[in-house]
Parts: sequence; structure tokens; C-alpha cells
Amino acid sequence: MPWKHWSAERLGIALAILAALGFSFKAIFVKLAYAVPQAVPVDSVTLLALRMVFSLPAFAWVGWKASRNLPPLTLREWGWVTALGLLGYYGASILDFMGLQYITASLERLILFTYPTLTILIGVVFLGKTASRREIGALLLSYAGIGLAFAHDLHIAGEMRAVLIGAAFVLGSSVSYAFYQAGSEPVIRRLGAARFTALAMLVSTVATLLHFAVSQPLQALAQPAPVYLHAVGMAVFSTVLPVFMTSAAIRRIGAARTALIGTLGPMLTIFFGYWLLAEPMSVWQMMGAGLVLAGVLLISRRKV
Repeated sequence: MPWKHWSAERLGIALAILAALGFSFKAIFVKLAYAVPQAVPVDSVTLLALRMVFSLPAFAWVGWKASRNLPPLTLREWGWVTALGLLGYYGASILDFMGLQYITASLERLILFTYPTLTILIGVVFLGKTASRREIGALLLSYAGIGLAFAHDLHIAGEMRAVLIGAAFVLGSSVSYAFYQAGSEPVIRRLGAARFTALAMLVSTVATLLHFAVSQPLQALAQPAPVYLHAVGMAVFSTVLPVFMTSAAIRRIGAARTALIGTLGPMLTIFFGYWLLAEPMSVWQMMGAGLVLAGVLLISRRKV
């Protein structure tokens, strides 16, 4: 293999690993922000609004740059970008942030990581596709793993209602993101990845700020400095950089290998939750994570 090709491959692998690291740290930033001592803890809508505002300059610049010298979007294209932006970056995010108020970061990441298998289900139920034995096996593995991790959280929380509420919110987030994944591929082919991602992010930012405006007083934006720091960290290291690193990795090593490396995410979140949040780690939880990853890998292997 020529040196330049080998170097590009190594760079692509490194970028994919860094993207997985950044995405896995999002839940940690959220939990750290929720834990900042103050009379009224920051709520999910305010925290998401801060994340989107701090991410906005980067995506606005990318959207402008990617759209230069190109014809404007048609009304139909704007409709698709708006619908997918609401599903993928607003709907999925707000449900995820709400769920993290009730469950551990580790369980959140495992439930959220079911979106590849949920995408298969969406294809079967809504798009008339059929599921292969491999895909059915992946579904069974993933949800067996979620069951083990769920039992672990239920044991340590000691309150079934809180875990059920949190898990339901995060599962709703995963479903929303799976619909986004299923619908975005043809739009990305038409508009390009950078342009679509930036525009969808701008749509979700507007939706988030509207949600904040109708549900929270303006004074809610007045938060302690640590909350702002966690929101900035989430915007930079768990939103903007991972999105662009993933795109760069896909260009160098392909979407399938990038997705496979992304399966590091749940394991990294479990480790950081244990290290930084003092979340307990058990054999059952690790077994659950292993089953979820096995299910995702089983789905991904057919694409490699």
C-alpha cells in the first residue's frame, strides 16, 4: 500500500475514534451540568438551548460555505430538511436530555445506540422492507443487552418509576434519530453531507430556541459558570467536532468502517460514567453492553 494511502487510512481511523470519544462524552457533559450546585438545577430545555446556541456559529459558517454558488433549495427540499432537522437534532436531543434527568449516562448510551436496529424496524414497518435472519438476530441481541443494563439501573436506583420514565424518554430519542437516519440518506445524496447537516442543525436550533421561548423565562439563561462551561464543552467536543470528524473519517475509510469504530461509544460512556460520575459498574452492565455492541456489529458486518 502506498505511503499516502496508508497515512490517509491511519488518519481516518484516528478521526473515527476521536468522533466516537466526543459523541460518548455528551451524556457526561449533561450529567455534570445537572449536578452543578444551585437552588434550581438547570432544566433540559435550557441546557439544550445553550448547547445549540454555542454550536450555531460553526454550523452557520459551514452552511454558508457549502451553499455558495449553488442554487437555493426548493420548497420540497426545505420541507425535508426541516422535518429531518426536527427529528434528528431537536426531537432526539430534547428527549435524550430529559431522559438523562432520570437514568445513568451508561444506560442512556446503550438505549440510544439501538438506533441502527430501530432503523431496520422502521424499514420493515413503514417502507415495506423485509428483515433477514441476521437483522432479526441483531435485534434480539441488542434488546437482550438493554434488558440487562435496564435491570442494573433499576437495582441501583431502587425506584422503578424514575428508571422507566428515563428509559422511555431515551428510547423515544433513539426512535426519533432512527427516523432521521432512515430519511436522511436520499436528501444527503441530493444536497451533500456538509450542506444538509449544517442546514438541519440550523433548523433544530430555531426549534430549540422557540421551545425555550414558550416554556422558560429569559432569566433561565442566567446559569452558574460551570453550566456554561459544560454547555460549551458539549457544543465543541460532543457536537461540532465529532460531526466534522465523522465526515472526514467517512471520506478516508468509508461509512461502514466508521460506523464499526463508532461502536466504541457505549463502552467509552460506561467508562467515563464510572470514572467521572461515580456511576457503579457491574458484570451485568458489561454483559448488556456487550450484547448491544454485538447486535450493532452484526448489522454492520453486512455492509463491510
